[in-house]
Amino acid sequence: MRNQRTDVLIALAALSGIVGGTYGGLSWSGPFERPLDTTGLALITVSSLALAFRRRTPMIVGVVTVACGIAYYAGRYPGVFAAAPALTAIYTASTLGRRRLAVSLAVVLAVGVYGLIALSDSDPEPGDGFNLLSGWLVAMVVIGEVVRNRRASVREVERRAAEAERTREEAALRRAGEERLWIAQELHDTLTHSISVINVQVAVALELLDRKPERAREALVAIKDSGHEAMRELRATLGVLRQVEPDGPETGLARLPTLVARAEAAGLPVRSAVVGVPRELPPDVDRAAYRIVQEAFTNVLRHAGRASITLTLEYHPVMIVVRVEDDGESGTGTVEHGMGLIGMRERAVAVGGSLTAGPRDRHGFAVRAELPLAGQL
Repeated sequence: MRNQRTDVLIALAALSGIVGGTYGGLSWSGPFERPLDTTGLALITVSSLALAFRRRTPMIVGVVTVACGIAYYAGRYPGVFAAAPALTAIYTASTLGRRRLAVSLAVVLAVGVYGLIALSDSDPEPGDGFNLLSGWLVAMVVIGEVVRNRRASVREVERRAAEAERTREEAALRRAGEERLWIAQELHDTLTHSISVINVQVAVALELLDRKPERAREALVAIKDSGHEAMRELRATLGVLRQVEPDGPETGLARLPTLVARAEAAGLPVRSAVVGVPRELPPDVDRAAYRIVQEAFTNVLRHAGRASITLTLEYHPVMIVVRVEDDGESGTGTVEHGMGLIGMRERAVAVGGSLTAGPRDRHGFAVRAELPLAGQL
């Protein structure tokens, strides 16, 4: 609608300017001009008002304006302004990418006007405005092409800017989703393990409180230690979120002895074995390996009943293999349907590795994680 209103205003301005300039004698088209009459005025009016539709129907508008211009000069009406609507139509066709139409209209107008001059009884004089018509025709086609290319460039720049903005928004949403997943994993691993240990120790303490108070005291001490460990890991997680240094060492396989001691205090005997030569692991792999072992211990504690754990770390040239096996009686139960295995798989996949889990041949459950040491397997 805005373009249409603009075209209407251009048409009215062209009509006013051509009529005013012609009656005012501001241009000259040759020595044999005759006064502007109703027919000449009608030709100017039709060609000027046709510009109101120049973008909607460029071919029809071009044909009408060129035809009116040739007819106007064939009638020897005064002034060169009558060619302005045709020049505008040629420019419009060029800006719309209708190059062939623009060139055709320019050629027809030039042939028509210069044909009339050739058939005239007198040659054009130096002051004749038609001496510049050919230059204006070429200029309209060229300027139209330049404007079209510039508009196309601006649209491409705007498109790229919009695409870049959309990409940034998608990247921000993806990062936010990854951060939420990381927070959920950290809180799940930390709280689930600590609370599971605390629950087991509370049950032991309640059972031994009357019969063996000294054993109950040991359970209460283990509960206190588990609470301190949970608080330490929560502070470490919050420290990362606040981008400050967390308290204590980073979570990694170096903290396995503490994890094993807590599991044994909760009544889970742990046999540990290391195959190969231990080496320093990339931080993300080190953290993922520790969290997988922690979650596996938690699942045994919650679902396997009275069981023992076998923890094996295998150091290979390109990867580390983490295996956690138990000999419990209910290892195939609710573990398959919980979030623990999902979280362990997510951690393994996040560092380019893989994780398999399932019942052992006779009793218990086994978890095997293969984590690459250099980004991917």
